[in-house]
Amino acid sequence: MERIGKLPKLFLAVVFIILYAPIFYLIFYSFNSGGGMSNFESFTLEHYAAVFEDKRLIIIVINTVIVALLSALLSTTIGVMGALAIYFMRNKKMRNAVLSLNNILIVSPDVIIGASFLILFTILGVKLGFASVLISHIAFSIPIVVIMVLPKLAEMNPTLIDAALDLGATRKDIMRRVILPFIQPGIFAGFFLALTYSLDDFAVTFFVTGNGFSTLSVEIYSMARTGISLTINALSGLIFIVTVLLVVGYYAINQKLKTPFAGVKK
Repeated sequence: MERIGKLPKLFLAVVFIILYAPIFYLIFYSFNSGGGMSNFESFTLEHYAAVFEDKRLIIIVINTVIVALLSALLSTTIGVMGALAIYFMRNKKMRNAVLSLNNILIVSPDVIIGASFLILFTILGVKLGFASVLISHIAFSIPIVVIMVLPKLAEMNPTLIDAALDLGATRKDIMRRVILPFIQPGIFAGFFLALTYSLDDFAVTFFVTGNGFSTLSVEIYSMARTGISLTINALSGLIFIVTVLLVVGYYAINQKLKTPFAGVKK
């Protein structure tokens, strides 16, 4: 039995090593004073300084954060309304059909979604740039939010709504004081997932971005094509740290929501 218990742990450890070893290898050489990743000469922060001295790169970082925050906020708002609409559908077949269409967008390859948006924007005459990237990120983030919110709605006891109606609550009060507080963890989960998907996306953004506007993922790809530069390592290291902070922040908020009365003394 001990052997069976150790095997899954060993397998999990190997998986984490395979996933994280290249990242830490990349970050380690971001402190190399040499020009490559074959020989570590001495410790330096010049590559990180180069990242912050590059004004164009700073603008791209700001663009990426703005797009991510706006798309996460808007997609969360629309996704919550969409999840509520699906949940309260009385026609079961229609509800399953809409949910299936939502799930198809999640599993569809990013290349197909990006190419579809490019064709759509070309037909409509939309100039590729900030607007096209923002609209695309909102669109592919909405299904993610819907999937995060629907399970929380399914967990909610319908009698809560009936009880609120019996007590004289209006539909607005029920939404504000019963439904939204109950599904709050799902809303936060959807927001943070939409945020990370937007920050991380490359394939869709690559299709819909235009001249004069770029995001970090596209910029790193362009920098990597011109040759290996330790500035890319430094930039990737910074992105990894920010990602870790976002994940830790999400779990901290989620834990706080699960134990709202932890600080109350009995």
